Amino acid sequence: MQAKKRYLLVSLGACLLLLFYFGVLQIQRITLSPHSHHLRRDLEHLRHRWPQWVTPLSTYLGREDLSQEEDLQGQQQYISPSERREIKANVYKSQKCRMETCFDFSLCQRRGFKVYLYPKQKGEKVSESYQKVLTTIEESRYYTSDPSQACLFVLSIDTLDRDQLSFHYIHNVKNKIQSLELWNNGRNHLLFNLYSGTWPDYTEDLGFDIGQAMLAKASIGMENFRPNFDVSIPLFSKDHPQKGGERGYLTFNNVPPIRKYLLVFKGKRYLTGIGSETRNALYHIHNGEDIILLTTCKHGKDWEKHKDARCDKDNEEYNEMDYQEMLHNSSFCLVPRGRRLGSFRFLEALQAACIPVLLSNGWELPFSEVINWNKAAIIGDERLLLQIIRDRISSYMHRNILMWNTSPGGLYVLPQYSTSVEEFPFYYLLLGKSPSQEFTAVVQATSPLVSQSQPIIKLIHAVAKSKYCAQVIVLWNCDKPLPPKNKWPSTSVPITVIDGESKTMSSRFFPYHIIQTDAVLSLDEDTVLSTNEVGLIPVYYNYLYTHYIPTGLHDMVDEMANCEDILMNFLVSAVTKLPPIKVTQKKQYKETMMQQGSKTSRWADPDHFAQRQSCVNSFTSWFGVMPLIHSQMRLDPVLFKDQVSILRKKYRDIERL
Repeated sequence: MQAKKRYLLVSLGACLLLLFYFGVLQIQRITLSPHSHHLRRDLEHLRHRWPQWVTPLSTYLGREDLSQEEDLQGQQQYISPSERREIKANVYKSQKCRMETCFDFSLCQRRGFKVYLYPKQKGEKVSESYQKVLTTIEESRYYTSDPSQACLFVLSIDTLDRDQLSFHYIHNVKNKIQSLELWNNGRNHLLFNLYSGTWPDYTEDLGFDIGQAMLAKASIGMENFRPNFDVSIPLFSKDHPQKGGERGYLTFNNVPPIRKYLLVFKGKRYLTGIGSETRNALYHIHNGEDIILLTTCKHGKDWEKHKDARCDKDNEEYNEMDYQEMLHNSSFCLVPRGRRLGSFRFLEALQAACIPVLLSNGWELPFSEVINWNKAAIIGDERLLLQIIRDRISSYMHRNILMWNTSPGGLYVLPQYSTSVEEFPFYYLLLGKSPSQEFTAVVQATSPLVSQSQPIIKLIHAVAKSKYCAQVIVLWNCDKPLPPKNKWPSTSVPITVIDGESKTMSSRFFPYHIIQTDAVLSLDEDTVLSTNEVGLIPVYYNYLYTHYIPTGLHDMVDEMANCEDILMNFLVSAVTKLPPIKVTQKKQYKETMMQQGSKTSRWADPDHFAQRQSCVNSFTSWFGVMPLIHSQMRLDPVLFKDQVSILRKKYRDIERL
């Protein structure tokens, strides 16, 4: 009885809010007075204040309580990258659908907001959860049994569970939908979904083309969510009551509520696969006093085959405390992602008047178009948990409050580099500090030095002439022996030649201790550069490239001997959220010759560019988003290409190249 009484306000509120969304917010775009654009402007303003993820990760979907997962590990085959891309491309073929383009408002203007439910076909199976959805709509004031009077259409076909391993999975949905006379490629249709995908990849593919239908979906990722068209709904269990239930625990005279615990969680601990990393780390901050984070390994038939050393202790503690007692006596409730982005814990925390602490990167929160969740929940990054734990373990090397609460956030501030905010370029403006104007030039050499007329010699001379150049470092990544000192040019700044041990592309961005300046200019040996053309990055980004980027991406770059510059640009853009600044373009691009017989520059090799496209795809997958920002801005010197005497121009060399 307690389970059936649990969600009175949440159940009624969710259903009414969903119907209100379609019945008022959407239709008012055409039925309100000419001043309705002010409401749209206000809602759009609200949209911009919703949770924004600093570095959103790739979206993964997993079934909250998929007990069969571990039983099927050996049976299921992993989806290849090409298959994954194909599935992602087909998830929503109408990805650009919006109300203005994929919804026929004329049906609603003539008839008002009425919802038509398709009649059930003979032998058609409907789950208990979907029946509650249909019944709620049928008993609402929006329902109509006449399709000619309808503005919105809802299928009788159960699409809530599209996990192929589920008992409630409906087969042959594609043909069933296409046979509907009123389907019209999904236009003015609303589909409901709680679960999609299956072990081990959990894509958002529903197994059929939704066409131009709107989607009311739980655990929907930001990358697939169509703003002002789809609706994100909370994940609810089969025991969620259609009506009735226990009232919420927050009353007017207990704000803020006085609770026994600070933070609680009780749920499954996935030993492998999607959703396991965060839940496996919870024991680090569980103290058994005011922070109670209980997990169990007991799920799936063969859980003992995968149990680790902590399972027995975790299972014992898990059974000692009552979940409802924890919920109603805690100020904050942890809501980490499960196999899917959403979790039952979200609704449970709200009903118990416990502030949700969300750890589910990339989740489009329920009803985010009308609810500002920043005022009702704490929204964190899954990776913050592990970083905070690391700071506790290495107390002598931790991030301070300013680092955590000032852009770009604690994830990009590595305390191994420094624990002083003055050492990081992010805080120069905040601290009123100006970086030194001097820079160190790092030139990567991959070809033997056989002549003083080689491009690398010209490059060193050009860079050393800059009044801001403090030193030149040559990174010798050539397979040939290191040339003697007398082979290198004499310049006004010191030249240091480092014999690279690994001879890898990533080594050009290594934070060498010999670098004493705040800025670094990294160059290829065949770069054609004048003294006036200098673009720099703070030396900290070299450290971040070396110690933040995972080994797998470094290995990819080194194996192909390509793309290290793209990876650095991805990193800088992800941190700064800023576009690049294009500088003056030369009159023409001159291919330089690598002094190795007739071998030309790698930039003349078509395969080189094909590799770079592959790199972009791989880097985007790891970052979880394309961090590069489009820009049309270009900075040219004063009088550049103006029809005046070259003697009047400050940067004369640029136009000669």
